[in-house]
Amino acid sequence: MKTFDDKVAAITGAGSGIGRQLALELVRRKCHVALSDVNAVGLQETVSQAQGSGVRVTSQRVDVADRGAVYAWADEVADEHGKVNLIFNNAGVGLASTVESMSYTDFEWLMNINFWGVVYGTKAFLPHLKASGEGHAINISSVFGLVGIPSQSAYNSAKFAVRGFTESLRQELDMLDCGVSATSVHPGGIKTAIARSSRIDSSIRDLGVNDVDTAENFEKTFITGADKAARVILDGVRRNQRRVLIGPDARVFDWMVRLLPSSYQRISVAYAKFTAK
Repeated sequence: MKTFDDKVAAITGAGSGIGRQLALELVRRKCHVALSDVNAVGLQETVSQAQGSGVRVTSQRVDVADRGAVYAWADEVADEHGKVNLIFNNAGVGLASTVESMSYTDFEWLMNINFWGVVYGTKAFLPHLKASGEGHAINISSVFGLVGIPSQSAYNSAKFAVRGFTESLRQELDMLDCGVSATSVHPGGIKTAIARSSRIDSSIRDLGVNDVDTAENFEKTFITGADKAARVILDGVRRNQRRVLIGPDARVFDWMVRLLPSSYQRISVAYAKFTAK
């Protein structure tokens, strides 16, 4: 896919952050967009910013943890736009907790959105992508899909799973030669509101982390703007990259785990202590 002109892209989590910036960047590139988010207010703000660009913008409030809702939305997008070329499975949430104290309710809440939401979005849109003759599935993992981090076991679990799921999908699509491809995206610290909207369990105090200031301290490590992240992702799609790393921190962690596949964990502990200060 060398150009986004007159293509149709569906984006989950489009009400803020990377999802919103993807929508705005795509309409600038003359791509029609179908936007979804569980936050109806944020979604409408994105729609307002994206309209008036000469392309079609549609929206639907969708909870990606609801399989039926995702499938219904995929069919609706195909009907309204006539085709679907790209699905950006971007919606995600955060959770900070120790493994021992983490409730199954919180663990399942995160997995249902961060992992199953990606699976539902991929499988619901894949037939439409194939029917278009030129399609691409873009699944947002994380730098935490490359390295394990203390207090992030649930988030790590989901993002490692997204990475494995997407890499397997990409290989299957290569073998099928069906005109569809897939990319796994691994952002580092992106300036979004995900930390402030995360669930934070008081058990992280046992790790020396102040659960009151966790979000604020974590956001201090965010160094890449969401607008730049969107451009990097789209350039990766245009180049048909299998994996896209976003930000210098993501590249550092990627090389760290390659060079120090087991001992990197000591560095992760030091990193966690630094961000807790």
